[in-house]
Amino acid sequence: MDRKIIVSEAVPKAVGPYSQAVQVGNTIYTSGVLPLDTVTGQVAGGNVKMQTEKIIENLENTLKAAGLGLDNVVKTTVFMVNLADFADMNEVYGKAFKSSYPARSTVQVTALPKGVMVEIEAIAVK
Repeated sequence: MDRKIIVSEAVPKAVGPYSQAVQVGNTIYTSGVLPLDTVTGQVAGGNVKMQTEKIIENLENTLKAAGLGLDNVVKTTVFMVNLADFADMNEVYGKAFKSSYPARSTVQVTALPKGVMVEIEAIAVK
């Protein structure tokens, strides 16, 4: 299997036994992206909009390390602690993915790492 680990210095380092992203062939799979500040590792943003903005920034930087951008994303999964915040997340998400929207699933979960409100993982293709 042609497998390459993608590492970006512009996003927080993995805090466990996982990679920021893995490339297999022309497909890149990101781990769940959290709204963490790259320097401090702390949660950035006190509401869903701010957290989603930081996640998109971290996702873009991860993809950039693989030579890609948001326009290469074909599928996302959004994990939210409270689906009542869906409209706020969706507003920021819609600005980031301007056209050719990726397929998406959104699920409500009981809790997310570091107490964040939202987490997004993505699949992108070169």
